[in-house]
Amino acid sequence: MSYELRVWDEGIGVDVIKLKEQWMNNVKEIFDEATLPIPEKIFMQMGGKKGIHTEHLGFLLAELQYMQRAYPNSVW
Repeated sequence: MSYELRVWDEGIGVDVIKLKEQWMNNVKEIFDEATLPIPEKIFMQMGGKKGIHTEHLGFLLAELQYMQRAYPNSVW
């Protein structure tokens, strides 16, 4: 059993299945507004919670670290 399900059972977490459903509804609404189709076949990298990431994460982290250092105490 994943840790998400364990904390859900203990009443201190969220149901990740319901989160995905709400997230997909939000994404669909935005894509509809932009008149864009939602891609049917996409690659999903699995294992992020185990430290398995694509090479793109390094570039994203570097950019965010630059922003934090260039603009300290900024609020998003």
